[in-house]
Amino acid sequence: MAKKVLIIDDDFDLVEAMRITLETAGFEVIDAQDGEKGLEKIRLEAPDIVLLDVMMSSMDEGFHVAYKIRKESSIKDTPIIMLTAVGNQTGFQFDPGKDADFLPVDAFLEKPVNPKKLVDVVRQNIKV
Repeated sequence: MAKKVLIIDDDFDLVEAMRITLETAGFEVIDAQDGEKGLEKIRLEAPDIVLLDVMMSSMDEGFHVAYKIRKESSIKDTPIIMLTAVGNQTGFQFDPGKDADFLPVDAFLEKPVNPKKLVDVVRQNIKV
């Protein structure tokens, strides 16, 4: 059975590009266009991993979604890969080792996402 990836991102074109890449690599892909819909899909569909954008309806919506995931006992162990263009726009770089207390995610990917790197990072962080 294919592992399920939930992409929470409001950029339709990026979601579709990642969908094609991940489906070609053998994953099932579902998506949500904002944090609230994403949280609903996590609860209902139990994805194996979440790809979460930082900036959606607000500059930090993804941060708030990550905090909510980590606080909810039934979904708190779901791996989260944060997708961000923040580094390109602000120069700020995230590091899971240093920023784990601030932002409890498993990995960071800078947009635009390299397809091979996307698949590699999903495989490294998905629970088998």
